[in-house]
Amino acid sequence: MSDLLWQKPGVAVDAQVQAFLAGDDVILDREFFLHDIAASRAHAQGLQRIGILDAGELSALERELEALAADFRDGGFELDARYEDGHSAIEARLVERLGDAGKKIHTGRSRNDQVLVATRLWLKEKLDRVAALARETATLALDRAQAEATLPLPGYTHLQRAVVSSAGLWWAGWAEAFVDDARRALDTAAWIDANPLGTAAGYGVNLPLDRAHTTAALGFARLQVNPAYAQLSRGKFELAALEALGSATLDLRRIAWDLSLFTSAEFGFVALPAQYTTGSSIMPNKRNPDAIELMRATHASVAAARTEIEQLLSLPSGYHRDLQASKGAIFHGFGRGLAALELLPALLANLEWRPERMRAAIDAGMYATDVAVEQAAAGVPFRDAYRAAAESVAQAGEGRTPEASLAARVSPGACADLRLDVLRERLAALPA
Repeated sequence: MSDLLWQKPGVAVDAQVQAFLAGDDVILDREFFLHDIAASRAHAQGLQRIGILDAGELSALERELEALAADFRDGGFELDARYEDGHSAIEARLVERLGDAGKKIHTGRSRNDQVLVATRLWLKEKLDRVAALARETATLALDRAQAEATLPLPGYTHLQRAVVSSAGLWWAGWAEAFVDDARRALDTAAWIDANPLGTAAGYGVNLPLDRAHTTAALGFARLQVNPAYAQLSRGKFELAALEALGSATLDLRRIAWDLSLFTSAEFGFVALPAQYTTGSSIMPNKRNPDAIELMRATHASVAAARTEIEQLLSLPSGYHRDLQASKGAIFHGFGRGLAALELLPALLANLEWRPERMRAAIDAGMYATDVAVEQAAAGVPFRDAYRAAAESVAQAGEGRTPEASLAARVSPGACADLRLDVLRERLAALPA
């Protein structure tokens, strides 16, 4: 490991203790390394603007930071156990290449605001990806809702057959859900879009740092003004980002549950593309929907990450090393959550309905609600109409078809009035 900036003369570093302190920092910081480099460049520009660096030193630092980023991308530089973390690796490289100019890069910084700005930039990027995937999913669902608006599908409550429904209603429900998920991801990204660079360890520094410049250079919407609040927001912002991701993975879990049921032999409503299934290792007759089962499991990882960060936040104000553990939580939460959401659009685009199985599952009793509502509309008190329909459930389907039942479902948003135009307007109104 390279020399530690904070190491005191005459005090030996215990290797076992240091290994515990470093934890997975080097591994995790590979995920945030390019963002840390970008923030270091903005910081160097700010130092030049207040006279800490001259123009030549800034030019050299920018050149070497760009070279380091390129080397990292193509594998020429490896962030490994030689370094304490990503920040020390950047500084070591700059000192090696530039000497005293490299030693100046840490002026006015703390490793705390260094990781805070890198993870903040990373979270913005990940939330933008959540929003993009939610938009794509909503668009696919709207297109299929329109194409399959009148395709009969049994509707269930309490996992019991309930009423005649449609594939259009099913798709439109997911469309609206993912429009909302996109909105929440974008709103959360806007909320966390605040620059913590220049707050050091939560108390500022004795320099007139040009924080307005770094805010603009890094593309933040606003400055996170108070240094103490920068530390207080750490964990709180990560928690909000995971909650926005969790909105999408919760919907993903329920889609996966539907498809788990609908692809079973007992239902047989849906055929999955072959690439989403695997063969059994012991039962030659089976194809298993492993992909949707693991998609269904994904929200557990997001929820676990959220819980981990929430438990970290039982701290007084100020910086505490405990907060470093939030890096692993967001890495694993977004790593699992986004990987599953990436698979969803193609799955939804390519799943196939089995209309004959869907129609066969619609029995006479599923028209009983239609019978009761029709009588109520004709003036019979609903409680009386309900009881009469219940007494003649076996005859409820006489002379009726699924298509007619769907055509009569005219309440706003229901099968005969899906209001897909409204949902498309909401989707189109999302910020770019």
